[in-house]
Amino acid sequence: MVMLDTLANAMAAIKNAEMRGKGEAIIMPSSKLIANVLRILEKEGYIGGFEYIDDGRWGKFRVKLLGRINDIGVVKPRTPVSYRELAKMPEHLRKYLASRDVGLLILSTPQGVMTHREALKRKIGGIVIAYVY
Repeated sequence: MVMLDTLANAMAAIKNAEMRGKGEAIIMPSSKLIANVLRILEKEGYIGGFEYIDDGRWGKFRVKLLGRINDIGVVKPRTPVSYRELAKMPEHLRKYLASRDVGLLILSTPQGVMTHREALKRKIGGIVIAYVY
C-alpha cells in the first residue's frame, strides 16, 4: 500500500485516538514535517508530548494525548497565502477554525513551520498545511 500523504495519515491517527479516548497515538511513518507539526501542537498545549521510536525502517512517533483536540486535519489543496491575506483571514481559511480566536492554522513558511499567529507577528506568508482546534 502506498502512502500518498503522511501528514494526513498522522492527523487522522491523532483524531481517531482522541475520539476513542485513548491516552496515546502511534504515528508511522515519521518525517521532519510531522515532527515540526507535533512540536507546534506540544508548544500550544494540544498534546502532552511525543517521542521518536526508531524501528529500523521509517520510524514512529508515540504521541501523548491530553483530550484537548476537538478537530484536527490537513488543508487540501495546500494553498499559498500572503501576509495580507492572512491578516484579513479570508473565508476559505476561516472555515477551518471554530471561531475567531479558537484554533490554529499551521503554515509552512520560508522560515520554517509555524502557526498563523507567529506568521502574522513575523509578517510573512506561506502554505497552509494543517488546522487544529
